Amino acid sequence: MVRLICILIGYACGLIQTGYIVGKIKGVDIRQHGSKNAGTTNILRTMGLKYALIVFAGDVLKCGLAILIVHFMFKGSYSDILPLLKVYAAAGTIIGHNYPFYMNFRGGKGIAATAGLVFFTFGPIMTCLGLITFFGLFFITHYVSLGSVCVYIGIIIEGLILSHNGYFGEAIATTHFAEFNILLFLLACMAWWRHKENIKNLIKGTERKTYLKGKPEIDVDKKEKQNG
Repeated sequence: MVRLICILIGYACGLIQTGYIVGKIKGVDIRQHGSKNAGTTNILRTMGLKYALIVFAGDVLKCGLAILIVHFMFKGSYSDILPLLKVYAAAGTIIGHNYPFYMNFRGGKGIAATAGLVFFTFGPIMTCLGLITFFGLFFITHYVSLGSVCVYIGIIIEGLILSHNGYFGEAIATTHFAEFNILLFLLACMAWWRHKENIKNLIKGTERKTYLKGKPEIDVDKKEKQNG
């Protein structure tokens, strides 16, 4: 029951669709532009780096919010499996981000929310490794999807090693080792499923490249000045 509560808390936080909200504030329905995805990458391509950073921060923080709520709710009664419950909360957040019911289940792909999981639960080791993996691949290839897919490969490997060695506590290393790592694997499968078209395009060599300083499809600041 406690796991379901954590998922529901996460799902509620995941419903804060930062990309959609930021777009609407600027008069843009992000679901009608670019890849029609409500995540950070489409915001970057459609509205530019400034707004992408805002959306990324919002998506990271909403996962952090779910994790913090679970931390303070259960740190007394479930302290031995608290890292596991935080992963459930993050899983709920990612599901809410990817499949928001009030947007006809059309959300993002969950990578920024996953960054919140890594930062707020897994600590500096996995955070640094994740940043190196993602940005290393991105700056070499300019494929956001490649970095996103490979980040989860790293999470699975690092999760197995760290949990086995007691990084998340004795209970996770023994009794809940399989549950903890199966949950991480399922999150990876969801991320890969959300990126299935990107993976096909990567294999065919037709995946779209992304550049941080690329010209956005919509100059929302110029549009606002004209309307004002």
